[in-house]
Amino acid sequence: MKQATKETAVITPTARVTAARLAIRAARPRRLTSTLLWAVQIPLAAVFVYFALAKLTGGLEQEFADIGAGQWLAYLSGTAELAGAIGLLTPWLAGLAAAGLAAVMAGATIINATVLHHTTYGRLVSTTAALCAACVLLAYARRQQIKALAAAIRR
Repeated sequence: MKQATKETAVITPTARVTAARLAIRAARPRRLTSTLLWAVQIPLAAVFVYFALAKLTGGLEQEFADIGAGQWLAYLSGTAELAGAIGLLTPWLAGLAAAGLAAVMAGATIINATVLHHTTYGRLVSTTAALCAACVLLAYARRQQIKALAAAIRR
């Protein structure tokens, strides 16, 4: 009588990361679409770095004083924008970063339209709304990468 041995496969964390990267890479859009998305992402990342540095260096103290939340909100939003800009330049994080930046810009649009509408910062509603729309479109275009990243994290 032969006795069958029970074998189990050992999946290392490195193998999981490699499988996740391959799944995300397979979810990339076509070459022309990808080129167009990068042509939008790179200048958008530069814009977010500019705005983040303005907030993190204390250049917009009056705006956040008018909001009434204090400087902690400037540091929080500046950090989120800087992280999002870095994420936009990272191929496998670009879709998720665009979705996060869309949420940040939606909040900024609401604050500018409601709280700051009587101040000089109230006119930034159109700017933040346009940035929000661009980020939403980028996240939508990279939705397959977001799904692949989510599936890779769940494994």
